[in-house]
Amino acid sequence: MLRSIGFFILAGACEIIGGYLVWKVLKDNQPFYLAILGAILLAVYGGIATLQPAGFGRTYAAYGGVFIVMSLFWAWLAEKTKPDFYDIAGAIIVLTGVAIIFYAPRN
Repeated sequence: MLRSIGFFILAGACEIIGGYLVWKVLKDNQPFYLAILGAILLAVYGGIATLQPAGFGRTYAAYGGVFIVMSLFWAWLAEKTKPDFYDIAGAIIVLTGVAIIFYAPRN
């Protein structure tokens, strides 16, 4: 379980930072090499997801919830947008769903 959580966090970091770098180039006229670095990180994100023990659909469904929570954390860290009550409540609901989808015992 800890290993898969680590993969979720690593994949999320690659996707968010990669997407952010592309965003900065397209929205804020930053140097183009940042977009290339961002694209590389986005490709690495796709590869990390394959290390999860579950199938593609279940992995990506659960990852969607992790991505939501990490995006809120990124907004707080990089954009100084502190999560409010509704952000936190939504994150708790989403992570509950992730736990059920990805870690519930199955036959």
